[in-house]
Amino acid sequence: MARLVAALGHRSIVLVGIMGCGKSTVGKRLAHRLGLEFVDADTEIERAANMSVAEIFAEHGEPYFRSGEERVIARLLREGPQVLATGGGAFMSEATRAEIAELGLSIWLKVDFDTVMARVRRRSTRPLLQNPDPEGTMRKLMADREPVYAKAALTVTSKDVPHEAVVDQIVATLADHLFECEATSAAQTSMT
Repeated sequence: MARLVAALGHRSIVLVGIMGCGKSTVGKRLAHRLGLEFVDADTEIERAANMSVAEIFAEHGEPYFRSGEERVIARLLREGPQVLATGGGAFMSEATRAEIAELGLSIWLKVDFDTVMARVRRRSTRPLLQNPDPEGTMRKLMADREPVYAKAALTVTSKDVPHEAVVDQIVATLADHLFECEATSAAQTSMT
């Protein structure tokens, strides 16, 4: 784990994906495993606004929320290394994707429709699903967002398995990526 964190440097591990994919639950366990701080972007936004995400959406609308989200994530990325869980729509912002590419390493927690619906039904605080057709809304969100999530540096499938199994998969994926980058960099250095 120490070698993995050292290879990460000052970058943050940024978890992206649709609501309910496990960014916060898995993120906390991943941070603990790596000995890093866990930060939830939505919690930080709520703290900065002194309002819940649902209240911000209701009082000010989604564009206002997204603007604040961009600023908060940019600030948090400068405080790395850490494990940062972003909201489901955060990665849709081109500015946020650029910040993450510069100061972090993005991991898409990819999840199937049935798994995510089973998870989000457990919490009634999802502003985008407060409508008569949450399943239709989720299908549209996934169709719209998955091509953008696919731009993440790494992809890990979040299945309906114990959270530790997903953490194991993330750690293995990170190690493969970071150590491969180290080896490539070392090979290039030895050629010069």
